[in-house]
Amino acid sequence: MPERLIVFSDDWGRHPSSCQYLVRQLLGRCEVTWINTIGTRRPRWNWSTVRRGLEKLGDWRAGAAGARGVPGPELRNPKMWPGFHRPWFRRLNAHLLARCLQASCPSLEDAVVLSTLPIVADLIGVVPVRRWVYYCVDDLSAWPGLDGEMLREMEQLLVERADRLVAAGENLASRLRAKGREPTVITHGVDVSHWSCPPAVTAGRRRTWSEIPRPRVLFWGLLDRRLDVAWLDALGHALPEGSLILVGPVQNPDPALSRVPRVYQPGRFTVEELSWAAAHSDVLIMPYADLPVTRAMQPLKLKEYLATGKPVVVRRLPAVEEWVDCLDAAETAEAFVQRVWARLQSGIPAEQRIARQRLAAEDWASKAEAMARVLFDAEGA
Repeated sequence: MPERLIVFSDDWGRHPSSCQYLVRQLLGRCEVTWINTIGTRRPRWNWSTVRRGLEKLGDWRAGAAGARGVPGPELRNPKMWPGFHRPWFRRLNAHLLARCLQASCPSLEDAVVLSTLPIVADLIGVVPVRRWVYYCVDDLSAWPGLDGEMLREMEQLLVERADRLVAAGENLASRLRAKGREPTVITHGVDVSHWSCPPAVTAGRRRTWSEIPRPRVLFWGLLDRRLDVAWLDALGHALPEGSLILVGPVQNPDPALSRVPRVYQPGRFTVEELSWAAAHSDVLIMPYADLPVTRAMQPLKLKEYLATGKPVVVRRLPAVEEWVDCLDAAETAEAFVQRVWARLQSGIPAEQRIARQRLAAEDWASKAEAMARVLFDAEGA
């Protein structure tokens, strides 16, 4: 009989995530149910909340389904109260989630639950499953726009109650050790062939991209308060020509971003389009601010950037230390600008290209095998 896996994480297919990459690798050996949830943000009366609410209402009407258009897990969209910050909100959501699991997952006692979200903490001891595994991929309590106090409290409970813990990097492992538990560290993987051999894109996308002046300095990801707009502004003013391209959804960034010169914001790209965009850019950047949330994070894009073969310039943060010989890391805006300009002039150094060869050992299949040992083996990883 195949193993039974239940996953609580960001909505399947909404944004790329390490949990989705791992689960895709595990689909051949597991029956997977993926639970799409809400509640990490406090509801506010703004367009973003309304749009997200309409999305969830549509999901609730659709009910259970398979993954959208591609092989994937069974999806569940339980009706939930949009928040956990009051005790009765938590009790209600625990009841709703428990009812969803009991109704949709046969042989629940044999299932393993994997969660990247602390909001499942109240289910442990209520829903009888084989094992609870917390996969820590970020410090969500410090994430811009999330309900930090609630997430901090529920994560502490989850760390105490979960059977096993996994951290996506040593910086996140240190957080969990400070809470009294020892995790297994499984760093993010990368599909080197995808990022080094980009697929074709539509003629419209090629035409739009060709109109963006070169040299092209590219960032992709969520455009929010984690970006250091002062660094971007310094770079935009320093470039004598060319473009500073910011690809991705916009989520309440610093208003000063709109005043940075040479910025192009072409919106969201698919994973295929991102690979193509990198191949047709000159330098890739990660200009994150030095904040608690950025010191705790493990950006999925870091190894993807490196796999493209392009020069990479980043802020020096804990997540990049293991790969600092493969890129340029800056600690000041001036150094950041200088390194970007140097890479525009000379390209990637030979020693960085050689150092990146170890990306070959970072494939998602090997990461998924390590995760499977934590999930299903009696002794864990």
